[in-house]
Amino acid sequence: MLNMKLKERLALAVSAFLVLFTLMLIVDLQMDYGIAGHRTPLHGRVKIGDDEDKGRSAYIEFRKRFLQKSNGSNGSREYELSAPSETSGGGADAEPRTPAPPADKYEDLQEILRDQAHGRAEDHAVIIPPHRDLNVLRPENPTIGDMEDLEPRYLSVNASNLEKFQLKIAQHELYEESETLVDAVIKDMATLPIIHAEQKEGGTQLKLIIDYPNGIQALFKPMRFARDVQTLPNHFYFSDYERHNAEIAAFHLDRILGFRRAMPVVGRVLNMTTEIYDVTEGDILKTFFVSPANNFCFHGKCSYYCDTGHAICGNPDMLEGSFAAFLPSSDLAERKVWRHPWRRSYHKRRKAQWELQSDYCDTVRTTPPYDSGRRLLDLMDMSIFDFLTGNMDRHHYETFKMFGNESFTLHLDQGRAFGKAFHDELSILAPLLQCCIVRHTTLQTLLKFHNGIPLSKHLRESMRVDPVSPILWEPHLVALDRRVVIILDAIRKCVDKADNPMQGEVNDFV
Repeated sequence: MLNMKLKERLALAVSAFLVLFTLMLIVDLQMDYGIAGHRTPLHGRVKIGDDEDKGRSAYIEFRKRFLQKSNGSNGSREYELSAPSETSGGGADAEPRTPAPPADKYEDLQEILRDQAHGRAEDHAVIIPPHRDLNVLRPENPTIGDMEDLEPRYLSVNASNLEKFQLKIAQHELYEESETLVDAVIKDMATLPIIHAEQKEGGTQLKLIIDYPNGIQALFKPMRFARDVQTLPNHFYFSDYERHNAEIAAFHLDRILGFRRAMPVVGRVLNMTTEIYDVTEGDILKTFFVSPANNFCFHGKCSYYCDTGHAICGNPDMLEGSFAAFLPSSDLAERKVWRHPWRRSYHKRRKAQWELQSDYCDTVRTTPPYDSGRRLLDLMDMSIFDFLTGNMDRHHYETFKMFGNESFTLHLDQGRAFGKAFHDELSILAPLLQCCIVRHTTLQTLLKFHNGIPLSKHLRESMRVDPVSPILWEPHLVALDRRVVIILDAIRKCVDKADNPMQGEVNDFV
């Protein structure tokens, strides 16, 4: 009898466990289904921040609603499904599709800009008017040449175009809108003979320092794969390849948006034998070899992807790459490196503080140098710039020490941009949506491209003059116009929350 009772107890326990397991499985499957019965993959489930905040964070609420919308029939899945048609016939002369006229012209945002232009809405909580923006006011805008008392060198016959450009870098911008030296520096990097090459120390991937005559230097990033190769789905942002064409496209985009915070970059095709192997020295020479396909290859030495299995190969010895102009040396203009407040964790499982704390921006706002001046607004511009390019790898940024905390932030190292043409990474917009502030001039620029000639067309035309054009795969250009709309939606969401602070609270309960 005792044995029978034990068996019965075991049977009951197993039955109860199976019932509970079945219930948990049903609940889990229900959570995996999106709106309108469409199945959302497991990796699409997102938990952001602390749910107890009940709408206090515009970032959390905007992302939740955007993800809900994208689960429907006309969200981001539409772009994913349309990928094949976007890429068909994608040659250099292929006629790009013209986007349809925007249905929403954002008249509400335009009205705020008009009011600020006429001296009204001066104290708007979200859109910062020009009279409060040091990037517009610029009471002082000295150059490096002014600060170092080196103005006579502007006229020196021995100074290179790059040296002249470096001396004209100012407190609030790298170069003026009409600066002719930009094109001169680009032409020099694309045409001057290479007299020396060496591997740049540090970093995660292979880069070369290129020396030209007259002391000109550039940073060379080699081409690894074709324009239409996207980031692998299982790659983290910190383990992705760097793309040479992303550096070129980001420079052009930075100039078109009016930021002018990225150094000039140009594409060029090298002969690996005469322009790299014959002019370099040291251990890197030991990494050159001829592949089974009779192509000349090398891999250098670095933290990631510097081995025979990830070698950089020519065709057979011609290699394309990007050349970025060097910033002034530290002897002339020392730079300060800042840890980005919205830096990612760079860990496979951990989240950063800003991903867990919805009022994170309140902490940033009270911390120097973000508590005054232009720095916080510069980071908002940087988040918009990075979102447009899809760059998740913004862990640090730099400023010029000589200009103090009122110096602009440099847009450096865009090698991991333009990796996903059919995915819009909303977390890049976290600074904008958590702080809910944006420059009047930045919003004005975005509206101009949305309601006028699209940003993609401006960028396409600008990049057309590059020696290795076309620079971007067409779906990346289409993504730019799509992302402009997402940014404008985000700004509108911030304005709505500022005008109706209780509305977010209500929405969480309705």
